[in-house]
Amino acid sequence: MDWISKRNNTKDQLRVLNKAIPDQTRAFGALGKAVKEGGELDFKTKELVAMGMAIVLRCEACIVLHMEALVRVGASREEVGDVLAMAIQMGGGPAMMYAAEAMECYDQLIAEKVQAAE
Repeated sequence: MDWISKRNNTKDQLRVLNKAIPDQTRAFGALGKAVKEGGELDFKTKELVAMGMAIVLRCEACIVLHMEALVRVGASREEVGDVLAMAIQMGGGPAMMYAAEAMECYDQLIAEKVQAAE
């Protein structure tokens, strides 16, 4: 899968949704901000949890957006791998398939980040 295109298409779809139901999407965004900024866990840890949930829930759009956040905050391939392993343990065979996709997504987003830095 081309995860860069998936990310861009997902963001385009969300922009359309935001225009259609702005009050609701703004409220959902405020919830996300409050969850990610408050509490005891740091942002990267919360994104790792979200990644595990995205795998088990089989949400490709969630995978790419949370993986983008993890790449942005410097999550290592090993950290991502630990989360994928936990998701597989909790979600079984289907989670393994989505975990494989998520690792491919990580690799593509890291390659994009390295290329942009050159």
